[in-house]
Amino acid sequence: MTTPLKAIRDLLNDDTRYRIEAYQFIRESLHYAHESAEAETSEPAAKGGDPTDSPNHVTGQQLCESCRRYAIDQYGYLAKMVLANWGIHSTSDLGELVYNLIRIEQMRKSETDRREDFDDVFDFESAFEPEFELVTRDED
Repeated sequence: MTTPLKAIRDLLNDDTRYRIEAYQFIRESLHYAHESAEAETSEPAAKGGDPTDSPNHVTGQQLCESCRRYAIDQYGYLAKMVLANWGIHSTSDLGELVYNLIRIEQMRKSETDRREDFDDVFDFESAFEPEFELVTRDED
């Protein structure tokens, strides 16, 4: 039986496009997505059972958005550069990471999930740029 650590080591050797930090980032982003969903609904996630049967199941598009928000939260203006350093340059890369983890049984998917759900979810070139809010002063 392959241990999770051995499975990750083998994965890193088989697919050298991504660093181990990229896989950890995906797992943390999934956790971030679940926490965000709980905060919005004020209901804790279902304990036990198959998480893909849960009403809190995260779709590919939702996970991509969670990755974007989590990266900005953690790395600010450097988010795109940090992700690029780990081999992540597009939402398709996020899908590759997720499906690699599914293949080694470190993540699960529902029957309706597809690898293509991660393609072109948002543009990496603009997704991590700072958003500025124009504040005007009332002159008396």
